[in-house]
Amino acid sequence: MDKKRIVIKIGSSSLTSLHGELSRRKIEKLVDEVVRLKDDGHEVLLVSSGAVAAGYRKLGFISRPDTLPEKQAAASIGQGLLIETYSDLFISHGYVGSQILITRDDFSDENRYNNARSTLTVLLERGIIPIVNENDTITMDFLKFGDNDTLSAKVAGLVNADQLIILSDIDGLYDDDPRKNEDAQLLNQVHEITPEIEAVAGDPGSAVGTGGMKSKIDAFKISLASGISSFLGKASTPNIVYDAVNHEATGTYFEPKSENENLNQKKQWIAFNSGPEGEVTINDKIGASIQENNKSLSPLDVHSVSGRFDKGAVIRIKNISGEDIGLGVMNYSANELKRLINQKEIKLQDFQTAAVESEDLVCHLDVAVPVGV
Repeated sequence: MDKKRIVIKIGSSSLTSLHGELSRRKIEKLVDEVVRLKDDGHEVLLVSSGAVAAGYRKLGFISRPDTLPEKQAAASIGQGLLIETYSDLFISHGYVGSQILITRDDFSDENRYNNARSTLTVLLERGIIPIVNENDTITMDFLKFGDNDTLSAKVAGLVNADQLIILSDIDGLYDDDPRKNEDAQLLNQVHEITPEIEAVAGDPGSAVGTGGMKSKIDAFKISLASGISSFLGKASTPNIVYDAVNHEATGTYFEPKSENENLNQKKQWIAFNSGPEGEVTINDKIGASIQENNKSLSPLDVHSVSGRFDKGAVIRIKNISGEDIGLGVMNYSANELKRLINQKEIKLQDFQTAAVESEDLVCHLDVAVPVGV
């Protein structure tokens, strides 16, 4: 059996009891399956929800709180309970778990992003099981990843995983909402996210967690663009994780097309994590050429500049019609670029450096998902 680097995401509803409290039985099931993978020599990283769900009753709430301060207070209690349970169970099997709490800012800053990858790589290579969660205690809503489905896909790209497994309370992706249509069919394999698939993605459906099918579809868009095989299945199914790794589980497998050019680490950061600091507009013809021919962007092609940014910032590229072309790392500051495109006497040496090199540019056509989110 080939040894794999596997990222497993599990949601709150799959870790808690009907009363909303942390279920040790459910965590034991997951840990036992992870241990089985570790015994086979695989590297495993967990992206685990459950901090708020584990802590809100200890805070005196009967149901999951609604306000941000209450959720963050619950998370401050629940995260400790969650990691303690994982740690005790893994140690009982001879393995060590580690806690990694991440914010969106950690990913949007390239240096911190690379440092996170280095840290996780050391942990995985030393046989440790990193347990990742968003730092809910301090993260503001507008700075959140959105949910742990998205976080897990980004983490899978960060560590160059071989497989992403998302466990939920559903069997997989259906061609229609199975709660409304009893004839809905389970899709066993998906190679691209089509408009039809997006149309059947519903809103968040769990009172415990925050992620619905739409968030999972967005996560699989990221994993497909990153060239990572993924799986969606029901957490309560016996041996679901082990069988998914061996492609024997019931659920939906998301497999990248072999002919697609997968994004490298640099382009993954640009596309999914960077956060654009400004915007340039180019004419429609140049935009089409860049998308189709993977060309660099010349300063001569820039029609207008908006925002304040320094050299090395990621900027959004649009055409005059207002359509998003993509994101790229800019080789000029906003002021330098404005001066170049507005000067009356153009000197050839002023344009020897591309505004955005092709290797630092990600177009929407490259990823089939809105970039810069």
